[in-house]
Amino acid sequence: MMKKQALLMLLGISLLTASCRENRDNNNNTTTPVVTDARLANIKLPPGFQINVYAKDLDYPRSMALGNNGTVFFGGKGIRGVYALVDANKDGYAEKAYKLTDNLITPNGVAFHNGSLYIAQVDTIWRLDNIESRLANPPAPVFVCANVPHNPMHGWKYIGFGPDGKLYVPVGAPCNICDSASVDQRYASMTRMNADGSGFEVFAHGIRNSVGFDWNPLTGELWFTDNGRDELGDDIPSDELNRAPNPGMNFGYPFCHQGDIADPIYGRMHDCSEFTPPAAKLGAHVAALGMKFYTGNMFPATYKNQIFIAEHGSWNRSTPIGYRIALVRLSGNTVTSTEIFAEGWLQNGDAWGRPVDILQLKDGSLLVSDDKANMIYRITYHG
Repeated sequence: MMKKQALLMLLGISLLTASCRENRDNNNNTTTPVVTDARLANIKLPPGFQINVYAKDLDYPRSMALGNNGTVFFGGKGIRGVYALVDANKDGYAEKAYKLTDNLITPNGVAFHNGSLYIAQVDTIWRLDNIESRLANPPAPVFVCANVPHNPMHGWKYIGFGPDGKLYVPVGAPCNICDSASVDQRYASMTRMNADGSGFEVFAHGIRNSVGFDWNPLTGELWFTDNGRDELGDDIPSDELNRAPNPGMNFGYPFCHQGDIADPIYGRMHDCSEFTPPAAKLGAHVAALGMKFYTGNMFPATYKNQIFIAEHGSWNRSTPIGYRIALVRLSGNTVTSTEIFAEGWLQNGDAWGRPVDILQLKDGSLLVSDDKANMIYRITYHG
């Protein structure tokens, strides 16, 4: 076994180890190993759902992307690498991890498109071509663009390709509250560009800091989360879930928050009625990050085309909030309810984990990244 581990390390592969137990999969009636962690006993889910470890002992996993062959890619904050995870035997646990890059500055955003992995640093976007066939020997990054500002505050990027084939890249405000867009319209916005980096444009304005978005599978419209400003107290303003069916919309920052609260500094300059209100208020300081429309068939039909949101959790609220997964239910384009789908990462005011992003696998299960526990979880439904 030691010789095998040494050989894998030379190839750039690390074995991910954890305690296992057996689980009988109700979908195909086969017995497969399930990797777990004792703390997951604290996670509350609706009846029939189960959460286990997909990968552990990771390097600050944040945004995730799925390759054509089922490879799971993730990036992180700080000076980190970008990694690929492979569940070669399809047992629900990624036993192989490949480090694809090193010494990138906040390579938070990853997106997979036409066989290439796109990676967003604070101010530069790169891609790794034909990456799934070269995990053990990744190619040199190819430069895509440097059209985004380099400010580190709210500088981490969540990126994704839309139905229009364009790469969407949010640019956060370089502050808690400021009129940064009056200096550079790229700030506090959602931008987009062609896959080769050309055609850069601002798609939407007035967005303080979005670290998660997805497109409605029924309409093709963009929905995104947005983090509200700090220093207005524990209970305002709310984080937002927004809908942007058309380019050119403005969602209010820094003049108006959560659609109906004028900013005490900038609110006198514009009325809230001038801006697009959120589709839903998600709660103050919950730190709503990654979100996904569920399109799989593993979960009950009532979850189809509904939104799952990872709440990273508050950092400066007197009573912590968030650290959970929310479920937003829709009827057409109208939000009918918001509810807690999974919770338990916060115990007695202390958080042992912080959900960051959500990714749907081809079998309909959901992955959830956690940059505090350094794990990625897999949520399944067994009836």
